[in-house]
Amino acid sequence: METVTTENSGEKTWSGGNEPLGASYGKLMMWFFIVSDALTFSGFLAAYGFSRFKFIETWPLADEVFTHVPFMHGNPQPMLYVAFMTFILIFSSVTMVLAVDAGHQLKKNKVIIYLFLTIIGGLIFVGSQAWEWKNFIKGEYGAVETKGGSLLQFVDKDGKRVALAEFAATLPVEREQLTRNKGKWFMEEDALPTYTVAEVQAGFKSHPNLLIRTETINAQKHKTILSRIESEMRLTQATLVVEGANLTRNEYGSKLFADFFFFITGFHGFHVFSGVIINIIIFFNVLLGTYEKRKSYEMVEKVGLYWHFVDLVWVFVFTVFYLV
Repeated sequence: METVTTENSGEKTWSGGNEPLGASYGKLMMWFFIVSDALTFSGFLAAYGFSRFKFIETWPLADEVFTHVPFMHGNPQPMLYVAFMTFILIFSSVTMVLAVDAGHQLKKNKVIIYLFLTIIGGLIFVGSQAWEWKNFIKGEYGAVETKGGSLLQFVDKDGKRVALAEFAATLPVEREQLTRNKGKWFMEEDALPTYTVAEVQAGFKSHPNLLIRTETINAQKHKTILSRIESEMRLTQATLVVEGANLTRNEYGSKLFADFFFFITGFHGFHVFSGVIINIIIFFNVLLGTYEKRKSYEMVEKVGLYWHFVDLVWVFVFTVFYLV
């Protein structure tokens, strides 16, 4: 008795149709990408969590770092703008759902409207994140770093942060930035801070109501404030002035905080920006009637899967990085 195989009968095991899990080849590949990318983000967030709890005593408080709101300079609003960014991104996920649903019903005009709103939401989020980066890098108050690498911030008698510009003295000292063509062994240094250590020390002495706050968090979940005598002693150990944050210095606290902030939020921002570009391409294809001719808006659905994934990742980033 002859056995008829699939090959002999002329049938294909899978022709790329809706066989595995009821999904097309394109949607299946998108799910593979989402799973692999989710593992990548999970690794980043796990590394952040381990680092934070290892240096929990010197980790910056998010409520003191993310306080800026556009057009409200000098009026700190902790986490308000970050909450607005989160709302915008989640709302864009809703409009993407509506676009996918309109595509299933072959309603071209509705797909155009909801895709356009999704793109606007993505652009607002990316722009807001760039603005947040700018404020984080620039800093607001400034601090000094000691020989041992500890960070010293300045507060008044009520515990309110005081910026260096409010008390630093002006000394007749000329400074020159060390560059590669002037230093030995091609050494160079970062851009010169606004004030020198000597100017900060002189200004601190002339303002007896100022105190120093260390980066260490006490049992009450607040930064430790030193007495005036302790403050003067600690300030003598200062070696450099820190303004803002970068990959080597951080006026808010632990240097790792800035490293993780730039890497995790930057990596997610790159995903959002990529999603906006892809959505724009799909948007113009919808305008040209490409999917109308195919009688299928599956491309909108596949991009929608990616966009929902990006939004979901931000929920975890927002929770772990900003709230916990």
